[in-house]
Parts: sequence; C-alpha cells; structure tokens
Amino acid sequence: MPRNVALFVTCLVDMMRPRIGFAAIRALEAAGCDVVVPEGQTCCGQPALNSGDRDHAAALAKQTIVALEPYEAVVVPSGSCAGTIRCHYPEIFAHDPEWLPRAQAVARKTWEVMAYLDEICGWRPEGVSMDAMATYHDSCSGLRELGIKAQPRRLLKAIDGLRIAPLQGEETCCGFGGTFCVKYPAISNAIVGEKAYAIDATGADLLLAGDLGCLMNMAGKLHRQGSKIRAFHAIELIAGMGDGPAIGEEA
Repeated sequence: MPRNVALFVTCLVDMMRPRIGFAAIRALEAAGCDVVVPEGQTCCGQPALNSGDRDHAAALAKQTIVALEPYEAVVVPSGSCAGTIRCHYPEIFAHDPEWLPRAQAVARKTWEVMAYLDEICGWRPEGVSMDAMATYHDSCSGLRELGIKAQPRRLLKAIDGLRIAPLQGEETCCGFGGTFCVKYPAISNAIVGEKAYAIDATGADLLLAGDLGCLMNMAGKLHRQGSKIRAFHAIELIAGMGDGPAIGEEA
C-alpha cells in the first residue's frame, strides 16, 4: 500500500533550488509513496530558534505542526530542517501541555529524505547511471542530530558508474551553520576555505551533500577559487536528475 507522505520542501529549496524538491518527489514516488506538498508550510523556524527568538520559532513551529499532522510521514530534503522538527520542536514546547504531544507526534514521523528511502522504504534507484567521481560531505545537523551517514552512501552506491572518493574531514563543518555565516563571516570563510581545499584534493568531479545551505556555501567557495568541481544535492543524482545544471550554474 502506498505511504501517505508530506514533503516539507524547506525555504532554501523553495527559493533557491526547487529542483531538489522535484527530485525528492520523483524518488519517493518511485519508492511507492503518495506524495503531497502541504500548502500551509513555510519556514520550520530554525533561523529564529538559532538566533534565540523562541517566540517566533514557536509560532512557526505551530503553523508547521498543523500543516503536517494529517500525514503518515513527513519527509524533508534537509538534515537541518528535519532535525529542527524532530529534535527541537519537542524542546520548544516542553512546558506546553497543549502543544507538546502534537509536537512529539510530528517529530516521531519526520525523516530526512535519504534516510526515509533507505530505512523505511528499503528502496534503491534502478536504471540510474552517471559516469563520474563524486565526494560526499556529511552536513552537521543531519549527521549529529539524525545519524545520517551510511544511508545516502547506500543509495548512491546503486547508481551505475558513480564512484565515491574519500574526503578528508568529511564530518567537519563547512562553515555555513545557518545564521553563523552571517554573524561570523571571517570565521565562516576560513572554515569553508579549508573545506574547499580538501574537496579539491579528492580529484572528484562532483561534490554531494544533503543540505542545500552547506552545498551553496561550499560551491560558492569552490567557484571563487576557480575549481571545476560541480555541486549537487545527493537526492538529485539518486532520482536520476544529475544531468541538469549544478548549484550556481545557469539553467
């Protein structure tokens, strides 16, 4: 029986690279899911929460909970946004007897997209090929809050012709950190400079990750340094959409 899945698109995907959302839908449908994009969704509240504005974070969280409650599962193409809903919504409403059980219920059924495809659906891409060498960056929130590590690699391994080059410091922050890169630009730039050097040293053609914010940060630095490495969200390749423009390239 098809799974009733809500896709939480995320702000960055919606505004900067909708292609990731369409790739997530394609992969989920291939895995047998009925996918809905709830109209009531906006921001998960992560920027407000990270900045200490708990009142606005709670308001956005309530709006998100209402939008996502009707569905069997919530799937997100971002470890950081999925982590906000799954890990931090129950914290926001820890002392609110009305909203805490609702936050907990939505948190329990929220998944990062590649973890959902791998762990829940047991799905692998079929008939997808790409003759390229890629390297993979483990984004902080997905790795540390949700344990996203092996799942994307298992899915990518099923792509015919794709090789994965090891990345030194693959679990080290890229320097994006949401609002961190705005508040501390010099530190952020130094961190992403080291990351870009390590990525270039792999000799890979492609940089893959599971969070668009991290990918935009690293792709921008690589471009400014003259690197030819092209950046994609991993779900784009997994869905067979790796033939399109990379992040930062014109469509």
